[in-house]
Amino acid sequence: VTLKECKKEEKMDREFQKKFKFEGSINVLTQMMVDPAATEKRGGAKNLPLRRGEILDVIQFTNQEQILCRNSQRRYGYVPRAVMLPL
Repeated sequence: VTLKECKKEEKMDREFQKKFKFEGSINVLTQMMVDPAATEKRGGAKNLPLRRGEILDVIQFTNQEQILCRNSQRRYGYVPRAVMLPL
């Protein structure tokens, strides 16, 4: 990992914390997989795009409906709980 990549990741993390009003450090609680049978979605304002079978880092179990996740491109967003499977 280069210094440039680190700076970029830090910037993305800061933007995420601002956008989601997320306090404290970003910790990955677990990893979950998007249900391979789920309908793929493009994502939106605060929602991650859904890709079947994608493994996501779980940052926060937000509520009964959604989970705050990070994908492999280091993008953050909400994912419906209903489409997430434990690994």
